[in-house]
Amino acid sequence: MTAEPIKFVTFSPAHLDGAVALSQQARWPHRREDWAMVESLSDGIAAVSGDGVVGTAFATPYGENAATINMVIVDESMRGQGIGRKLMDAALAKCEGREARLVATQDGLPLYQKLGFQPSGTVLQYQGVIGNNAFDSTADWASATDVSELIAVDHAACGLDRSRLMKRLSETGRLVVLRENGRIVGFAVLRDFGRGEVAGPIVARTLEEAQSLLGFLSAARAGHFLRVDTTEDAGLAPWLEAQGLAHVGGGISMRRGGYQISPSSEFHVFALASQAFG
Repeated sequence: MTAEPIKFVTFSPAHLDGAVALSQQARWPHRREDWAMVESLSDGIAAVSGDGVVGTAFATPYGENAATINMVIVDESMRGQGIGRKLMDAALAKCEGREARLVATQDGLPLYQKLGFQPSGTVLQYQGVIGNNAFDSTADWASATDVSELIAVDHAACGLDRSRLMKRLSETGRLVVLRENGRIVGFAVLRDFGRGEVAGPIVARTLEEAQSLLGFLSAARAGHFLRVDTTEDAGLAPWLEAQGLAHVGGGISMRRGGYQISPSSEFHVFALASQAFG
């Protein structure tokens, strides 16, 4: 029997069920809703053989300066045929001159290095059931009128236009803010993801403010499963471990080419929206 040829097509909602099957095979926690969120914000490519999805890759643009490449996955039975390289080439083409960013696993690292990506940091994934800890926090739930200010704070922290992502997060999750003299000086987003909930992005001026935001969420969601993707240089990891969250993996942040992006010196990103979104 002749093997079905592999076609590379634009990812559409019709490919979501096949993508979920791939992530289940790879033991990723992503639900159909999680894939759908990436699809709605990104330019995606599906590798298709017959009626089946055998690979995916996405490029999520942030304004004109940068894009994240994410959800790069190939069916286990189809690996070694160059499918991953072709998916990456297609995703890079969709970046259209922007700086390309991604979070690499050890398995993907050789390919990304061949494509010119350079390491830029370490991502640490923490997760677990939140304990019944009491926290003294001045944070509070945000309102719909806060979204535009949150977008501005996020832009200042990462130097990127992530307005589409932030608007979607405000629609699908709950937002927590810290205020000083009526001004928002930090925020966190809580939303459903995978096995439970994910907290991120978390943006604040100081580590103590980031801990205050997470402390508020922890007190509000005691007994729930929480995931936080932070970075090694953010300094949040020891506090997460002290709250009972376990370090269960992560990846290597990598970048290729692009513009000089200058985040604010006032605000800092202490946790990612996700490893896909950065």
